[in-house]
Amino acid sequence: MAKVATVGVVGRTNAGKSTLVNALVGEKVSIVSPVEQTTRNTVRGIVSDARGQLVLLDTPGLHKAEGELGRLLNRMARRSAAGVDVVCVVFDAGDEPRLEDVGWMQRVARERPEKVLFVLNKADRAPFYEQMFRDAWEEAKSGAPDGEGGAAPEPRWVKCIASTPGGAKDVMDALFDFAEEGELLFDEDTVTDYPRRLAIADSIREKYLAKLHQELPHELGVLVKRIDESERGGRRTWQIAVEILVNRASQKPIVIGRGAETVKYVRKCAEREVGELFGVKAEMELWVKVEPGWMKNKRLLAEMGYLGELV
Repeated sequence: MAKVATVGVVGRTNAGKSTLVNALVGEKVSIVSPVEQTTRNTVRGIVSDARGQLVLLDTPGLHKAEGELGRLLNRMARRSAAGVDVVCVVFDAGDEPRLEDVGWMQRVARERPEKVLFVLNKADRAPFYEQMFRDAWEEAKSGAPDGEGGAAPEPRWVKCIASTPGGAKDVMDALFDFAEEGELLFDEDTVTDYPRRLAIADSIREKYLAKLHQELPHELGVLVKRIDESERGGRRTWQIAVEILVNRASQKPIVIGRGAETVKYVRKCAEREVGELFGVKAEMELWVKVEPGWMKNKRLLAEMGYLGELV
């Protein structure tokens, strides 16, 4: 019988959750960027090996919420920690504990999930603040109210370097230690069940974040309107119509770029990545649209998958 576990991968924004999930899966299933709040949806990554299967829920990072979208992302992150077999909290231990880190510790101490893994990521950094995180946990634990069932089991601590080959092996081993015997939840060759429209939108947004850096990180929305499938010369082709949403007219030239340089660069990179991901020839049309207040528009947020199970 195989060992199986569902794992909620949580933590503050930019702690390395998506990098860790990609490292565990062995393929890119979640976008990665140094810009905070890169992950906006809960992405499911699936790990299968001789031991069994881990179903990983990569979640939006907990952060100080600003606006409707920010509040929705925080709610999504918190809900993703509920109803899983293992709560895996990722900390950027190359930095001192922040308020959001302490908040996750306090939640664990208060709610007492049975199986918890604390991952101290970026172990190659110097200084490395392992002791400060352990001290913060002791303080969070001492401040938690007594529960009916007594104290929860102590979290298991693991150090890792998620960005390097083999740097997440100890995390993988710890998660399988927590897993219990059961039936596989997905076929062994499945690495994600993330909807393709959302995966395409994420790829485009990742390319914009890499190109624009901090110029427009949180006011850029990507909406995949249509995917037309055909076959040309024996090869599957997807013609993909995409709207790029910005809040203000002044942002439109930034997203398009001089001589359309930026939008052409994003389209070329995203077409290549989506083609490789789905085994098709991807042809994209990107239209930049000014949509004031799109981050408060629940219809648009639902189309982008940001409302998820919240509606």
